[in-house]
Amino acid sequence: MPPRRRKPAVAPAPRTGLARVLSKQGVCSRSEAARWIAAGRVEVDGRVAREPETPIVAGQRIRVDGRELAPPQRLYLMLNKPRGLVTTARDERGRDTVYRCFDGAGLPWLAPVGRLDKASEGLLLFCNDPAWAARIADPGSGPDKTYHVQVDALPDAALLAALVAGVDDGGERLRAKSARVLRSGSRNAWLEIVLDEGRNRQIRRLLAAFGVGVLRLVRVAIGPLALGDLAKGAWRPLTREERIALGAPD
Repeated sequence: MPPRRRKPAVAPAPRTGLARVLSKQGVCSRSEAARWIAAGRVEVDGRVAREPETPIVAGQRIRVDGRELAPPQRLYLMLNKPRGLVTTARDERGRDTVYRCFDGAGLPWLAPVGRLDKASEGLLLFCNDPAWAARIADPGSGPDKTYHVQVDALPDAALLAALVAGVDDGGERLRAKSARVLRSGSRNAWLEIVLDEGRNRQIRRLLAAFGVGVLRLVRVAIGPLALGDLAKGAWRPLTREERIALGAPD
């Protein structure tokens, strides 16, 4: 009797947790999705789901507050972040966040693309397109970021060369793609520093390694997108040309 043929194995459909699905759709943040789910506001195929990690496969119907889940219209905007605000939706220490700049604007849920620390200022992007945000914020392949940095020293050619050559700090190699002096005073100066990778507090740590302190740090450009004359604390949507230049869908 000939051996019975085995049916070829069929790979199961990939599953993703419900909270992650809501986040990836650009509907809300993952933590906000978890709160919605715990509150019983989310249904999957007509049944209330109470667990953020409820597995979801393609084709399942998801409703939030009784409405079919549909990705919102994509929105991309830029903010001139003021100093003193933290880049997060909620702060456990009660500090003001960048979302204060959007009070009363009636915007859909938006997430910051990367971040600027509390003491830093300048160009910060927001969107509800997680895939695009990941490409922009990727430390290895994202666009260059340009900063104007006021320092408490008078840099010479040797320091500028050392910033580009880089230094090891805490197991990380910190370096600038380029560094030049914009203007100097009697005791401090402004530098333009361009980074082609992103690491936590990279410029502050890099300068500190050479005994130089940062007085102000302003991000003035991300790739071809310049901060321009956008007022402190003001925001605006990106133009179609700006979105395309940064690789967003048309």
